[in-house]
Amino acid sequence: MNRIGSLLLAAVASAGLASSTTVQAQQAEMSFFISSAGKGNGADLGGIAGADAHCQSLATAAGAASPNWRAYLSTTEPGGTAGINARDRIGNGPWKNAKGVVVATNVENLHSDKVNITKQTALTEKGEVVSGRGDAVNAHDILTGSDPQGMFSTAGGDTTCGNWTKSGEGSAIVGHHDRAGLKDSRHMNSWNSSHGSRGCSQDQLKSSGGAGMIYCFRTN
Repeated sequence: MNRIGSLLLAAVASAGLASSTTVQAQQAEMSFFISSAGKGNGADLGGIAGADAHCQSLATAAGAASPNWRAYLSTTEPGGTAGINARDRIGNGPWKNAKGVVVATNVENLHSDKVNITKQTALTEKGEVVSGRGDAVNAHDILTGSDPQGMFSTAGGDTTCGNWTKSGEGSAIVGHHDRAGLKDSRHMNSWNSSHGSRGCSQDQLKSSGGAGMIYCFRTN
């Protein structure tokens, strides 16, 4: 190989290494993602603790440095007792995706019209786009169990698939990560509170445009 060819190969290798290093650095600083997969048992996530563990496992596998990951999920309690609010579990922000893009600066910004959660920014821990409305497979329903302000629902009925322990009968509130739905309305365009699921099983979640995926946030 001549000298010019050797220099070109070296330049390509160096560029590839720099790109890989940049991606690894961004993922190490990542503080928000959509789980690249659910747990495979519909909305039964093993409760909120099981959902947290799922976020932690995916983040660690992707190279994220922090051990403090939480699922963006609310829970409800019987008899009017206050449940857990998703917004209270995720720290103070700011939060960045796997590409280093800030999706929200703080909790208030996250639950405002200025939030930067879209199909292009709500990436998985691997930095991949999640399919949405208009794609061959629609997986835009992300489990939250929350109202638009990130609080547990007071609507009545099951809104959390039994606090994330059911994989059959029941329902859970979902949001649309692509901010799109059947109609151009506030709920259909909501990233965290669009509608209730048709059930809690994996097949029922799929039937309305979901895959049992959740939002994960780093708390610090």
